[in-house]
Amino acid sequence: METAGLEWLLGPMQQLVSWGAAGAMVFGGVVPYVPQYRDIRRTQNAEGFSTYVCLVLLVANILRILFWFGRRFESPLLWQSIIMIITMLLMLKLCTEVRVSNDLNIKRRSFSDFDLNYFWHWSKFTDYVQCVLTFTGVTSYITYLWLDSSLFVETLGFLAVFTEAMLGVPQLYRNYQNRSTEGMSVKMVLMWTSGDTFKTVYFILNQAPLQFSICGLLQVFVDMAILLQVYLYSSYPQKPTSHTTHPASTKAL
Repeated sequence: METAGLEWLLGPMQQLVSWGAAGAMVFGGVVPYVPQYRDIRRTQNAEGFSTYVCLVLLVANILRILFWFGRRFESPLLWQSIIMIITMLLMLKLCTEVRVSNDLNIKRRSFSDFDLNYFWHWSKFTDYVQCVLTFTGVTSYITYLWLDSSLFVETLGFLAVFTEAMLGVPQLYRNYQNRSTEGMSVKMVLMWTSGDTFKTVYFILNQAPLQFSICGLLQVFVDMAILLQVYLYSSYPQKPTSHTTHPASTKAL
């Protein structure tokens, strides 16, 4: 009788935990960008955020969605990609509007110029949307043609998660060059680390494709390396190289 009652209690609890983990997986990745968005909107200053972050995450999550068509994985991971794409588009829209409003004399650039010198430095949000739609269309067509190739599908999945895993490397390299983590939010790095750790554990426990687990571990390693830099450069300060300090409260390129 007691066993039956315990099972009756544990069943709903396990379901709640499962729903909670899935919800955290879907929305957890965008949480660090909420205060960033609010700060940019409040200060009307987007200098501390690199829009290349949006580029990397858009590419990574578009490829992940295409990978889903070749190898079906957990639905929360699919919804996470959709939510992240929407979030990055919102960040791009805000940053573009702020940058243009702060520099009225800037020469207008557009995606249709096809000038690589100004790639991802356009004057209107619609240009970024055109670029994203073009990339999505081309990669979708290629995926459609090669969807029956397991090698292509597995490579596509690896490229998707590896691109996202490398997001923190430019910040790691910038800190190394400057011999300093000045202007970088330690709280934000802790949020990256906790989020990436949770994500990797989720991948492993839910038996997600192997690419997810490997690149998740790589992402956690990069986060830990940045935290190590914070400790080393604060405990043993070195003479920084000549550089212009740009506050970075998110992973920057």
